[in-house]
Amino acid sequence: MQSQHLLSLLQAVSDHSMTIEEAILALRDLPYKDIDIAKIDHHRNIRTGVNEVIYGENKTPKQVIQIINSYLDQQEFVMITRVNQKMMVKVKRSFPQAVYYKKARIIAIGEAPTISNDKSYVAVVTAGTTDIPVAEEAATTLELHGTRVCRIFDVGVAGLHRLLDKRQKLWDASVIIAVAGMEGALATVIGGLVSVPVIAVPTSIGYGASFNGIAALLAMLNSCAPGVSVVNIDNGFGAALCAHLIIRRNK
Repeated sequence: MQSQHLLSLLQAVSDHSMTIEEAILALRDLPYKDIDIAKIDHHRNIRTGVNEVIYGENKTPKQVIQIINSYLDQQEFVMITRVNQKMMVKVKRSFPQAVYYKKARIIAIGEAPTISNDKSYVAVVTAGTTDIPVAEEAATTLELHGTRVCRIFDVGVAGLHRLLDKRQKLWDASVIIAVAGMEGALATVIGGLVSVPVIAVPTSIGYGASFNGIAALLAMLNSCAPGVSVVNIDNGFGAALCAHLIIRRNK
C-alpha cells in the first residue's frame, strides 16, 4: 500500500540506508504523476486508506496498461473494474500475474490485503439471479480490500420466505448491501428487519417501465425504512467501498 511505501522510505532515511536526496527522488511523483492520459493519484491511500482503483470501462487496453504500470511504480496492488473479455486478454499478456474475476468484471494485480479474521462481515444480498454481476462487483471489491463477505443471492420480495430464512445472517452482519432491480423493494424490507446500515444498489434489471434502473433508484431513495442509503445504478463498487469504510472505522 502507498502509506506503507512512504513509511519504508522514511524509515530508510532514519536508519541512514537512504540519503535525503534519494528519498526526494523516490517521492518525486507524489502527490500525483501526470502521464498525459491520466493523473495518477499516489496520495489516495494516504488520504483515504484505500488505493485509487482504475475504472476500465471506455478506456482502451493500451491506456489501462499504461495506467497500471504507473501505479506499480509506487504500490504493490492494483485493481481494475468494469473489465470486458477483450481487455482482460490484453492486460493478462502484459501482466501474467493478473487475476480476473469474471462475474465481477474485475482484474487484480499484486497482493491484496488479507481478509480479516474477525467476526464482522458485510452481507451482500440480491433480489434475483440477474442482479448477481453487480453484487459480485461489490463482494469481490470488499474481499480485495480485506473485508469478509457473506453472499445471500436470489431472495427477493416475490418470495419473501427466502429472505426470512436468512434473517440470522442479516442480523449478524455489520453492514448490508441490498442489490435489486425491478421495483427495488428489497432494500426497504431489509431496512425494516435490521439495526445496521443498509446500502441499497439499484440495478438496471427489469422490463420497460423500470427505465434501466431509474424505477428502483427512486423507490430506494423514497424508502420508508430508516438507515437505508442509496448509491447509483449498478454501482456495486461504490457500495462496497462505503461498507468497507464503515467496518474499518468501527474496528
